[in-house]
Amino acid sequence: MPTVVVMDVSLSMTRPVSVEGSEEYQRKHLAVHGLTMLFEHMATNYKLEFTALVVFSSLWELMVPFTRDYNTLQEALSNMDDYDKTCLESALLGVCNIVQQEWGAAIPCQVVLVTDGCLGIGRGSLRHSLATHNQRSESNRFPLPFPFPSKLYVMCMANLEELQSTDSLDCLERLIDLNNGEGQIFTIDGPLCLKNVQSMFGKLIDLAYTPFHAVLKCGHLTSDVQVFPRPEPFIIDEEIDPIPKAINTDLEIVGFVDIADISSPPVLSRHLVLPIALNREGDEVGPGITDDTEDENSANQIAGKIPNFCVLLHGSLKVEGMVAVVQLGPEWYGMLYSQADSKKKSNLMMSLFEPGPEPLPWLGKMAQLGPISDAKENPYGEDDNKSPFPLQPKNKRSYAQNVTVWIKPSGLQTDVQKILRNARKLPEKTQTFYKELNRLRKAALAFGFLDLLKGVADMLERECTLLPDTAHPDAAFQLTHAAQQLKVASTGTSEYAAYDHNIAPLQTDFSSSSTERM
Repeated sequence: MPTVVVMDVSLSMTRPVSVEGSEEYQRKHLAVHGLTMLFEHMATNYKLEFTALVVFSSLWELMVPFTRDYNTLQEALSNMDDYDKTCLESALLGVCNIVQQEWGAAIPCQVVLVTDGCLGIGRGSLRHSLATHNQRSESNRFPLPFPFPSKLYVMCMANLEELQSTDSLDCLERLIDLNNGEGQIFTIDGPLCLKNVQSMFGKLIDLAYTPFHAVLKCGHLTSDVQVFPRPEPFIIDEEIDPIPKAINTDLEIVGFVDIADISSPPVLSRHLVLPIALNREGDEVGPGITDDTEDENSANQIAGKIPNFCVLLHGSLKVEGMVAVVQLGPEWYGMLYSQADSKKKSNLMMSLFEPGPEPLPWLGKMAQLGPISDAKENPYGEDDNKSPFPLQPKNKRSYAQNVTVWIKPSGLQTDVQKILRNARKLPEKTQTFYKELNRLRKAALAFGFLDLLKGVADMLERECTLLPDTAHPDAAFQLTHAAQQLKVASTGTSEYAAYDHNIAPLQTDFSSSSTERM
């Protein structure tokens, strides 16, 4: 994920630091030393990371836009000037603008704030910003939380005792809280010196910038890979005590599926899968390990001649038009596939599904998928002209059923009128009459609308009294029977008031004789 380094260049950062030796250091020099260490690490292990450098005092300035050229970032560190007072809010607003212009509001971003813990004075200081936080309008809101997924890391060029002597630590912790708790504050352990600054930035590297190495397995074939960006632990919201779930370092391929079958599934995140070449002694070789350009090129040539399963897998998936289903952990799966950046360039990608035994409903449970050879007949057909997917659900979905909805009075009126129309055409419409009657009965019981049942029963009794002399005798029996059943259901206490119970037509001599004639 992209990184924005926000460097404090206010006058408080020029305060001298008592370091052993003849050379005089400022807090700014300690910060530059720490950031140089961070950039060197990223140049070696995080070459694909985009990083920007912002400096601020009362105003902010974008020194280096998002780039992968870490030499440019290190040169900019040595060209920073000193300015006036600290105004952290303007810097955070600048970060919002930079990230949204470059990446939008959906890409996660890491913000590394380097400061000495001095909050500024007067209007524009962090104390003033936090004190007026709840009194602001929407147009003048505080920039935290960031409008994009983010983590805020505060690197303080001060030790814990110095920050605790004032309210600086409390204000900085409030920043993390305002960013939805995403982030952390780092302080220097012990006296201010280069060694302790290196230790502090080392903790940041271990937390946020350690490359994720894994072993990709498929049967007896294996390959050492780096997954970039590093997969974040996933927290399942449904659990009572949510525990972060991290993927295993052993990524085992359990099968292959056609791209058309897996379609475009919902995923948690997408990652590049990069092969790590190893020489005969088992040491890593590749860019960033050697010092000289010639040695680096020779190392790349050696790595290119060593057979690698990751390269074989990438080419196979691309040619065959398939994806590899990979197991990330217990009941957690993902997929490996080839994604093209252009006509000539493509990458091996890995997408993570949501944890669970059935992340993609149209494929069914992952554990129940098997090879085609286990099937009695080829599920794809002899000519590969059909597919066993998507699987049809055993139960009808709620949106696929004929559900009774009475949002408006007209809907209820229409259903009642339909029953009365069929009642006047008995016994010819007996089946339709009871079908509509049972549908209305179940809906009324589901909604707790028991008065409706009693009202419809009264209507049916009235219809019975209004039957003409020429009406079929069976009509009166069926109407009386239906009215009695509805009255029993309206009490809610009888066994006939159960939701699953259906009112069946009354068997009479007239109905049986009419059936025989039919």
